[in-house]
Amino acid sequence: MRKEKDALGEVLVPEDKYYGAQTQRAVENFKIGSERFPREFIRAHAIVKKAAARVNHKLGLLDAERAKAIETAANEVIAGKWDEHFPLVIWQSGSGTQFNMNMNEVIANRAIELMGGEIGTKSPVHPNDHVNMSQSTNDTFPTSMHIAAVLTLKGHLHQPLIDLQKALEAKAEAFKDIIKIGRTHLMDATPLTLGQEFSGYAFQVQQAHEAIASTLKHLSELPIGGTAVGTGLNTKKGYDQMMVEEISAITGHKFKVARNKFAGLAAHDPLVELSGALKTLAGALFKIANDIRWLASGPRSGLAEIILPANEPGSSIMPGKVNPTQSEMVMQVAAQVFGNDATVAFAGSQGNFELNVFKPVIIFNILQSIILLGDACRSFKERAVDGITPNLKKIKEHVENSLMLVTALNRHIGYDKAAEIALKAWREDKTLKQAAIELGYLTEEQFNEWVRPEKMIRPSE
Repeated sequence: MRKEKDALGEVLVPEDKYYGAQTQRAVENFKIGSERFPREFIRAHAIVKKAAARVNHKLGLLDAERAKAIETAANEVIAGKWDEHFPLVIWQSGSGTQFNMNMNEVIANRAIELMGGEIGTKSPVHPNDHVNMSQSTNDTFPTSMHIAAVLTLKGHLHQPLIDLQKALEAKAEAFKDIIKIGRTHLMDATPLTLGQEFSGYAFQVQQAHEAIASTLKHLSELPIGGTAVGTGLNTKKGYDQMMVEEISAITGHKFKVARNKFAGLAAHDPLVELSGALKTLAGALFKIANDIRWLASGPRSGLAEIILPANEPGSSIMPGKVNPTQSEMVMQVAAQVFGNDATVAFAGSQGNFELNVFKPVIIFNILQSIILLGDACRSFKERAVDGITPNLKKIKEHVENSLMLVTALNRHIGYDKAAEIALKAWREDKTLKQAAIELGYLTEEQFNEWVRPEKMIRPSE
């Protein structure tokens, strides 16, 4: 152990850790759960520190040697080299002060080491005076929330959504000529093609992706430079613009200065908006996955209209059983995202005056949702959708047995007579054709001409 000091006095800190006194106090004071800050957020916050070192040097506030050491240390954090030096759980100060100081201390002590100094002395690099220069937790933490959300969306969810949409579109094209029975209210309805059914799934993914992408406009605004309450105290004029330019250069994403920093600190509406879009995607995926598992139910005593890949044994007692596990995985992920959104929505409403103090729980849930959805989309596409094949025999059987083909007769004999045919067929266990002929409403030739499933899947000429 080594002895360090903060405003409250001396603290013993593990000798092999770069963090310091304030982080150690937080380790002892917040022994709550096991939910630590995600790697994506650690990286984002280190990007802010790197940018600040550059900008403060350009503004003449930080000498070149310190700036270089801080940037080098920040780069190491960005690369994931010191992840074990970030031990704090998200259950802490609602502004994230303890995490911000954890970052400041790790970067400061590593910079001290790089400059040949003694770790823990705060010299020649001070965690507050140098690493946190021109900053407050209150503006850097929400800035990092936005950076982490944007980069994780682009790096972890964007491509899996594109890939899943394309996979569903490919199935829609492959199945475009397979006529099957439709279902409404879980009951037989008029025909459509299996391709049409899958085209709906593909569009749901596309639409949800578009909604998520639309949130980037607001997420790209950063409240950096607002410092404690949004006024910019302890910053130089132009610092905020220089920061977004540096952050944009580092990340490759075009960020902008928040149009109103007071809102940026006191509320997190862009993240609530994003969470809502993620929930919409989760709802779409739940519907798609649930439909697919029902369409594959059986294999002999269910709908069994499609066949899923057999990825693993499905039972510890029933030999040969295979289950729709990828669908079940997606549905569980969706349930988690629904819950995360409820947390984010509530937390986002809890800004009091100049600060929202639910920041850590907001970003934890946002990042978890993005990562889970990205992973789920990738797995579902590769291990379920790509391998779906149609069960043509079962599909044909269901079409031929459906009573709702009678809908084709509406324009010829009227709704009431068509309903009478359907009910007679159902009650007497007869085919539609048999019931129609026995009732004398049409001939066999007329039935064969008018009741043709292939003509019931699009508007008539």
